[in-house]
Amino acid sequence: MRSKIHSAFALFIFSTSVPVSAGLPRAPAPKVASVALENLTWREAEKALASYSVVLFAVGAKTKEHGPHLPLKTDYVMAEYLKDRVAREVPVVELPTLEYAYYPSFLEYPGSVSIGPEAFKDTVIDICRSLRRYGIRKFYVLNTGISTLPPLQAASEELAKTDVTMRYLNLLETDKKLPAGLLKQDGGTHADEAETSMMLYIAPELVDMSKAVKDYDTRPGRKGLTRDPKGAGTYSPSGIWGDPTLATKEKGRVIVEKTVEEIVRQVRELINLYAGK
Repeated sequence: MRSKIHSAFALFIFSTSVPVSAGLPRAPAPKVASVALENLTWREAEKALASYSVVLFAVGAKTKEHGPHLPLKTDYVMAEYLKDRVAREVPVVELPTLEYAYYPSFLEYPGSVSIGPEAFKDTVIDICRSLRRYGIRKFYVLNTGISTLPPLQAASEELAKTDVTMRYLNLLETDKKLPAGLLKQDGGTHADEAETSMMLYIAPELVDMSKAVKDYDTRPGRKGLTRDPKGAGTYSPSGIWGDPTLATKEKGRVIVEKTVEEIVRQVRELINLYAGK
């Protein structure tokens, strides 16, 4: 039987989970009662933080280039969707999505914003330490970036020196669990076949496939994207690295559902950590 606090806050998941796009695929009815912290009073927050064991927050850029066919807010749209899906499967306290993080690879493309790795790491640490004051020891960061991984690892290690456990999504590891042969592109990781497919599934009205192009610099050992053909980075006049022309909604469904499944597994594992201690 659910606790009284779960029953009391069950209404929040229905009233506060607002889709970021009218075109989102229909999500299943919530199985559990998660709660969005931003919608509570401080007295309600005090009860919620005493009743849940894990705080979940997403990191998803709202100003980061994704080629000519996807909006700057692509990561944010994905983060909000994934966060909502996960909160319907496991009981967590949800924080607002972080819209700024460490994205140095995209700064040659107008509209892209990046903060320094130390600033990002310290922001994550401060969020966790703030809520630790109210009894929460476990945090999960639903991370939608790649360059964000080293600062998140550093934050996790620093927090572990105290009594705080912080885990985070590593999409590079999750992608290894996708069905073999699902993706057909030669390679790439940005605004590519996979990311575009996910958006075709989550928010197809935000995708302009008529502007999608293959843009894949195969030269090894290059970091970041560059619009300069003589630059030191991966040359990409479009801001794409991969082949989004191969993207389909069905591929997106497979990727998204596998990603949700993996995040749910990781969060459940975190909930059970220290259980009964």
